[in-house]
Amino acid sequence: MPTMQYDDLLRDVSPEVIETEKQFEAISQRFGMLVRKGRNRTVAENKLMRLLGLLIEDYDRRHAMPPDDGTPADRLRFLTDHSEKPTNQLLQPVFGQRSHIHEALTGKREISLAQARKLGEIFHVSPRLFV
Repeated sequence: MPTMQYDDLLRDVSPEVIETEKQFEAISQRFGMLVRKGRNRTVAENKLMRLLGLLIEDYDRRHAMPPDDGTPADRLRFLTDHSEKPTNQLLQPVFGQRSHIHEALTGKREISLAQARKLGEIFHVSPRLFV
């Protein structure tokens, strides 16, 4: 079997930002096949493996779920850290004042039901995480 060039591998895999569990499984499976090749990987396969690894990391980061046993403040910190959304994006739509964001992140201020609903919309999670 001839060695595939990087362009051929890209056409074969068609890597793109992972949005669904089905895409995640397909990319993970291909990544696993490349990992199992070990030292037998070509330069092009190593390059593809790095790309697929980045796509998997991105998906994991965007779909990470906060720990169930944490406080609402822990969950909010977790989501702001993993979503890479700057906390100032929470200012107008949720908290209104910068000090309120800080107090919610540190657990000094409870998150209201209305704020929890808005946070749920922003992070695409259940508002129950924050109350």
